[in-house]
Amino acid sequence: MATMTRRLQILLDEGRYARLEERAGRRGASVATLVREAIDLAYPQDGLDRAAAAGRILAADPISVTDWQTIKAELNDVYDPAPG
Repeated sequence: MATMTRRLQILLDEGRYARLEERAGRRGASVATLVREAIDLAYPQDGLDRAAAAGRILAADPISVTDWQTIKAELNDVYDPAPG
């Protein structure tokens, strides 16, 4: 975890603060944690945004897959192996 060395003071209206406080309480987190997470979502550290990532996924070459029954059997073998 990064060491917190900078302090930021912002002013919020009552409605925004109440939303943050309520959600922080449900998660057992601090309001500050929610604000840091919101910053990370809005401004990813590596500069990668969701739209660009989605564009790269959609532009990727299609892959060949077999029929659903074969895929399901393969997944069952991997994630639900027979005991023994």
